[in-house]
Amino acid sequence: MSSGNNPGNVIGGHKANLKNPNTSEESKEHSRSVLEQAEDGTIDLTGSSGSDHATDESGKETNRVLGGFKATLHNPNVGEEAKQHAKHELEKHGVDVE
Repeated sequence: MSSGNNPGNVIGGHKANLKNPNTSEESKEHSRSVLEQAEDGTIDLTGSSGSDHATDESGKETNRVLGGFKATLHNPNVGEEAKQHAKHELEKHGVDVE
């Protein structure tokens, strides 16, 4: 979520997701989790944290960083040293690179 999100809109979007027959069960499970956390106050929906996704120590979303490393492995314009670094980082996070 970007900063300045209206918590009511965020909650409404997750409620709509639960009723949408075209969304995956994984997506619905995420929405259930966010709604439960919003109810008990363990998640900040005001946007001050920047995201409800996993982040690293610098605030970057982990899944996006790992996706970038995966893309590096398949990019023919990237050098072997960069590919080795990407492979190392993915393995460090438990991602199968073979």
